[in-house]
Amino acid sequence: MDASSRRKFLKRVGQGTLGSLTLPVFGNTLQTHWESIGLKDFKEDSEDFWHLVKSQFNLADGLHYFNNASLGASSTHIQQETHHFRNVLDGFPSKYMWGGWEDEKEEVRKKVADLFSVSSEEIALIHNTTEGMNLIARSFNLQPGDEVILANHEHASGTIPWEVWQETKGIKLIRPELPILPESVSDLVDIYKKAITPKTKIISMCHIVNTNGMILPVKEVSKMAHEKGILVGVDGAQSAGMFTINLKELDCDFYTASSHKWLFSPKGVGIFYAKKESQEHLKPLMVARGHKDKSIRRLENYNTRNLAEVLGLGASVDFHNTIGATRIHERTFELKKYFRSKIEGDERFTTKSPVLDELSAAIQVVELKGKDVKTVKEELWNKYGIDCRPMSSHGLNALRLSFAIFITKKDIDYLIGALQDLAV
Repeated sequence: MDASSRRKFLKRVGQGTLGSLTLPVFGNTLQTHWESIGLKDFKEDSEDFWHLVKSQFNLADGLHYFNNASLGASSTHIQQETHHFRNVLDGFPSKYMWGGWEDEKEEVRKKVADLFSVSSEEIALIHNTTEGMNLIARSFNLQPGDEVILANHEHASGTIPWEVWQETKGIKLIRPELPILPESVSDLVDIYKKAITPKTKIISMCHIVNTNGMILPVKEVSKMAHEKGILVGVDGAQSAGMFTINLKELDCDFYTASSHKWLFSPKGVGIFYAKKESQEHLKPLMVARGHKDKSIRRLENYNTRNLAEVLGLGASVDFHNTIGATRIHERTFELKKYFRSKIEGDERFTTKSPVLDELSAAIQVVELKGKDVKTVKEELWNKYGIDCRPMSSHGLNALRLSFAIFITKKDIDYLIGALQDLAV
């Protein structure tokens, strides 16, 4: 891209015009659209490219959004595709609710399966992570004295289902404590290894904990667990879409995620993976006509549901693939390193996310020394329009910052400036 074209492009980004372009639902592909506005002109490591990505998200004026770990935004393309499906559904409700979109729904299933390198027959299209964790926890006919391992950083939606459906029956929940700043993957594996006993039946774990963004060793724990006949269920709410995930390589039995975070899908749709040979353990949370279906589809048999959002998930995977899974993966760790380099050595800050890429990614947690995190969060919002999440549990007293693909290095520079102002 020559200097003149670059100036014109950056001017359009600054004016917000790229994000308001009408994206075609059918006909020309998303890839064709992006190429028409300059995608093909960018080098792989171009910061201009990420300004183009940012322009495809219509965040509120003045908002600097570093809270994607709470809830993601859908891009313009995903919104428009989903609105189109809503209009089609309302144009002929009975047709498209019951059968009219059967092929399209299966296409979405295939897209999701390909994204995670598994079979379509191992993917159910559900509502969110909480539903998936309930599905796992309620399925098992465990006996009093059996044990389920749940580390102390699990999300409430990952622990409450086990407390309600199993602990009340006399099943023991083992809660090992994880370090805030492990120095190696083996530090975490050893904790799970010590928690396992002959009574352990299931290990339920996050892929990435929501507290400080720590990545847990799913692959290593799954290998260790399976050698002892133990099943592994994974809460993937914070990992799906953030970086490349091959569920066959992770080898967990179950994995569930809300696609409305790092995949930017419509709200109210999620993903559930069950390894083919582990599906026999699962029982649907809801039953209706078709409950005798032996395939994984029995887990999503709601009779009526908002299918526009389900097809919108397909649009979100298209958006992800158009940018490029590898490109997103690399960008995730690039932003992490850029942020950490800006506060490294500054004694006013304490980073409370592990440093190794094997142990943390696009969620970074930082404490402003001597400052109450809730006060800092309010000041960031009131003075700078920065939205992020204050984390007080586990002694963190720190801000949880999310670096989604619509975050640019310029955005991080603005964030750093605000943090430095408040740290004085």
